[in-house]
Amino acid sequence: MFKIPKQEYTAEFKELAVKRVKDGQGVGPVARDLGLVEQTLRNWVKAAKHGKLNAPGGKAVTPEQMELSRVRAENARLRMENEILKKATAYFAKDAL
Repeated sequence: MFKIPKQEYTAEFKELAVKRVKDGQGVGPVARDLGLVEQTLRNWVKAAKHGKLNAPGGKAVTPEQMELSRVRAENARLRMENEILKKATAYFAKDAL
């Protein structure tokens, strides 16, 4: 099993995501559109209510770092799916013989 690397997002990205939720689009659809886990987006909305969305102790994340993190997570997911497909192929090939 592969560990998905921790993703970091820019402050602007978080603010836009929270704004879309507050505009009435809903957490689920916005999370799917942006490729986020719903709970992550819920946490951002909750933090925004308390004014702590972009805490001063947090480090700045460049768009390149954010994209790299997203690509790494996608790569890990695809590797896991590939392993599942290999196992399924072996299982069904064994049945066919």
